[in-house]
Amino acid sequence: MRITELLKRESIGLDVAADSKEEAIDKLVSLMDAGGRLNDKAGYKEGILAREALGSTAIGEGIAIPHAKVEAVKEPGLAAMVVRDGVDYEAFDGSLAHLLFMIAAPAGGADVHLEALSRLSTLLMNPGFKENLIAAKDKDEFLKIIDEAEVARFGAPEGAEAGKDGQASDELDGNGQTDGGSAGKGNASGGLGGDANASGGLGGDANASGGLGGNANASGGYRVLAVTACPTGIAHTYMAAENLENTGKKLGIPLKAETDGSGGAQNVLTREEIAAADAIIIAADKNVEMARFDGKPVIMVPVADGIHKAEELVNRAVSGTVPVYHHTGSEGVSSDSGNDSVGRTIYKHLMNGVSHMLPFVIGGGILIALAFLFDDYSIDPSNFGKNTPLAAYLKTIGEQAFGMMLPILAGFIAMSIADRPGLAVGLVAGMIAKMGATFANPAGGDVNAGFLGALFAGFVGGYIVVGLRKLFSKLPKSLEGIKPVLLYPVIGIFLAAVVTTFINPYMGMINDGLTHFLNGMGGASRIVLGMVLGGMMSIDMGGPFNKAAYVFGTAQLAEGNFEVMAAVMAGGMVPPIAIALCTTFFKKKFTAKDRQSGIVNYVMGLSFITEGAIPFAAQDPLRVIPSCIIGSALAGGLSMAFGCTLRAPHGGIFVLPTIGNPFMYLAAVVAGAAVGCIILGFLKKNVNE
Repeated sequence: MRITELLKRESIGLDVAADSKEEAIDKLVSLMDAGGRLNDKAGYKEGILAREALGSTAIGEGIAIPHAKVEAVKEPGLAAMVVRDGVDYEAFDGSLAHLLFMIAAPAGGADVHLEALSRLSTLLMNPGFKENLIAAKDKDEFLKIIDEAEVARFGAPEGAEAGKDGQASDELDGNGQTDGGSAGKGNASGGLGGDANASGGLGGDANASGGLGGNANASGGYRVLAVTACPTGIAHTYMAAENLENTGKKLGIPLKAETDGSGGAQNVLTREEIAAADAIIIAADKNVEMARFDGKPVIMVPVADGIHKAEELVNRAVSGTVPVYHHTGSEGVSSDSGNDSVGRTIYKHLMNGVSHMLPFVIGGGILIALAFLFDDYSIDPSNFGKNTPLAAYLKTIGEQAFGMMLPILAGFIAMSIADRPGLAVGLVAGMIAKMGATFANPAGGDVNAGFLGALFAGFVGGYIVVGLRKLFSKLPKSLEGIKPVLLYPVIGIFLAAVVTTFINPYMGMINDGLTHFLNGMGGASRIVLGMVLGGMMSIDMGGPFNKAAYVFGTAQLAEGNFEVMAAVMAGGMVPPIAIALCTTFFKKKFTAKDRQSGIVNYVMGLSFITEGAIPFAAQDPLRVIPSCIIGSALAGGLSMAFGCTLRAPHGGIFVLPTIGNPFMYLAAVVAGAAVGCIILGFLKKNVNE
């Protein structure tokens, strides 16, 4: 599939005026819809805004590539827009965007379109291509510029006749070969493309006359190798790869880049190439397979650095100062610029533990809540939850799942710090914390280290393994194989257990003090606590503040403080519901597309999915976020005031029967959402369709 097959004339806008990023997105979405690529225009826009909420897709130098891979896309497509006066698309370099391409990719189905999208991303990095498109006089010229550039860079379609589609004049057929050129997938003058060979040349990327494929040196090797990857794998993956390879050519440093895109890995690095390379650049925002780079100098940076800092990275790769990477058994390593602050590093490790812990908390908690729902309190109040066979079965399973939350939390914190060797060490340390083991009573039961103890145990276990790794780095190479299977687990588990056992009494004192403090809080104080936790759920809607409140709620759930979890969930349900209500009752404040998206937020809010409010918050943060914070704080405070309790850490309205004082809880959520809706309705201005 070629680029011009994805880009229809109906989806091209030339000399468009856009005063804001939001307006530019609206016009691009309309262009995409005009090409018949969408089955849900509002849903596609919501996907675009959700991606923008993670960071602007402007890549600088006047280009922006918004994209979404969602169910709302009927078939893959492109939309293009030229804004000659420029629009502020929040580019990292402060430049205005003049050329915008919007990508629509279906969530499922074949990925035949990905090659064309990767080609477009590649061409945008070529000098002069952007300028030619901006200067295009009409849509036909716009498409012709793309087609000619694609043929010149990647060759004509397989089997095409010479001279067509902008191909150079060398005579060739679909599979034939000429002096200095070849067929394969077609080629530019004197060059070759695809997998074909010219005399004295190699296959691979497009080449110069009689030259080498890709960016290889005369001996067929590469001084620098790179792997590029981004979460969506649509645009930035290929742009980073192209920029790194072009920079290598400019500097005279042979470089090959592997792309790990949506369609899988392409231009895969071979074992021989890795062995011969001076250094490896990993420009990725997701996990990549790292075992193959063991013992090689490796630079790990975000994928954006491959686009914006290519020259710096290539020069650093050949400087001889890059640290050697030692694989420790993990399947993949995420990019890390090495410049994270201490606070962000701790947060990243903590969130790794929390994200793995939540399925156990949610699954176990809901099963326990269902056990109470299906039990008969009158049979034996002291055994409530296990009086009937069904309730006893549900509660037993739920308790087993819920009981794993602390070891899982500690284990995956340790794994985040020290890769796979840290997992076993952290899990055991978390179990020691859960037991409340002390030197006076190794069997535990005397102290309640709880969530804080497991959290501490995870960090202790991870950094103990990091220390052991450095200590054992001096051992002979012949002992390398016994480190992960013998030395790390035996010594690591023992040391982490000793440290955790030592700190358990202190963690227990803190835990007990916090529990007594919460239990001793009067009505007003508990309401304030509920308001604070509820408000935190709306500050960043899935970010650090939201997660901090939720983690505190689940920790208190494990301690039996069910009111806290109820206030947290009430606060988290409010933002999407408040926005949905506002789109219903203040219709003039929203576009038709926003009103359609608002309907979805009813379901998301009732399901306790706070993130449903993110696209609206991203569009208008100064009005949406304060409105939601006030509404969420009110809901959390009212939940506390009404004495509502929640034994399940998730589920929204679907676990309402398991909530203590359910009707007043529902009233608290409705009141918070209504207040948030009214405030937002007054703050927002009317929009013109």
